[in-house]
Amino acid sequence: MASQLATVTAHVDDAVAKGATVLAGGKARPDLGPLFYEPTILLDVTPDMTLHAHETFGPVVSVYSFHDVEEAIARANATPYGLNASVWSRNGARGRAVAARVHAGTVNVNEAYAAAWGSIDAPMGGKGDSGLGRRHGADGILKYTEPQTVAHQRVQGFTPPARISPDTWAALLTGALKILKATGVR
Repeated sequence: MASQLATVTAHVDDAVAKGATVLAGGKARPDLGPLFYEPTILLDVTPDMTLHAHETFGPVVSVYSFHDVEEAIARANATPYGLNASVWSRNGARGRAVAARVHAGTVNVNEAYAAAWGSIDAPMGGKGDSGLGRRHGADGILKYTEPQTVAHQRVQGFTPPARISPDTWAALLTGALKILKATGVR
């Protein structure tokens, strides 16, 4: 969609104009396709830049430095959006522990997207302003279902059978319950 390419271009151009550094990519590539934009890595992104606080929905990643894990988690969660996130760590267990604290529908450890996308049994979707629905997995298919209960009474219920009056039926049920109680059956 041409309007999305324009959005990606505007977000990157705004960041660069306000001081962000393009580490890789950073431009449209019409020679590769009418809507192709180079995968882009940006450094030095600040809160006054559009892509800092808005979803770009394009191949753009902003890399942020941090002093400790608590700061990194707080900064990652300081947004109303939460579609996809990545945590990078030399220690897989620590990466998974940090990932569990990030408020995003999908959080990848040492990878950007492919492992989660390829896990067809894992539900994928956003949190917050990034949406509520899911795709893939049981959660993805259940949204298209409507629960229904079908019950079939196999023995006589509390409604009197044909040709027995309600008073007679009540007396029979009361008698049956007294017999069950007297014999200790619960």
